[in-house]
Amino acid sequence: MITPSDTRLQSVLVRSLPLFRAEMPAETARRAGLVFTTRKGGVSEGPFSALNLSPHVGDDVEAVTANRRRVARALGAPGRSMVSLLQVHGTRVVEFPEADREGGRAQADGVIVRPHRDRGVAVALLYADCVPVVLVGEEDVAILHCGWKGLLAGVIASGARALAERPRMAFIGPSIGPCCYEVGSELAAAFSERFGPDVVGEGPRLDLWASASRALEEAGLERGSVVNGRLCSHCLPDLFYSHRREGPATGRHGAVVYTHGGERVEQAPRDGWS
Repeated sequence: MITPSDTRLQSVLVRSLPLFRAEMPAETARRAGLVFTTRKGGVSEGPFSALNLSPHVGDDVEAVTANRRRVARALGAPGRSMVSLLQVHGTRVVEFPEADREGGRAQADGVIVRPHRDRGVAVALLYADCVPVVLVGEEDVAILHCGWKGLLAGVIASGARALAERPRMAFIGPSIGPCCYEVGSELAAAFSERFGPDVVGEGPRLDLWASASRALEEAGLERGSVVNGRLCSHCLPDLFYSHRREGPATGRHGAVVYTHGGERVEQAPRDGWS
């Protein structure tokens, strides 16, 4: 059984899909929800088995479409396809309507979802080691794709600025942990200079979680309002894809924000599915 280190991230089973559900602030939860998918519960085969959500990694397009529909339907957005981005490891953050119009081709690494406007939708950013960071404001939510390039360039600051108000809470999703992310000395030095020497360990190994947390503090968040389940994508091959572990021919799991306005689905907790 895999248990996140923070109880504000819980394992749930939604229409046969094993997910990690984030405990959003009460006022936000009335309008929106957040889950992190795993690689379980889909129809993809081979190295993409089974719930690959990316159409850009060589998987069968029909299988990816079926997987994305499964997630959207489970989260109560059955009338719309799941919206995502063409992630480019930068700092650009777009509004949901632009991402929706572009149909997965908007080149950006963040999406702002405003639940009072964007009703009954499911929005996903995709990962296979990079860090999912979700900022929660009073009304709005920002989903960010934080690879090392984006973290150094300031994608978290870009997401915070795009919210209508200062973020109140943040979630760090499944991604490669400091246990497994060995890097070159130049990259380690760059992170040490930007975020402090404590984000670099022996190896050198890079702590992207600590780096993201430091950037979140700079954006005005207190430590207690940053939720990190400390789920390492590299350490858990049965649950998560990992580019570092498996190479480019692997799938992508997602951080999915969904807004109410479609069918509401109860998310029944279930232990031991991992």
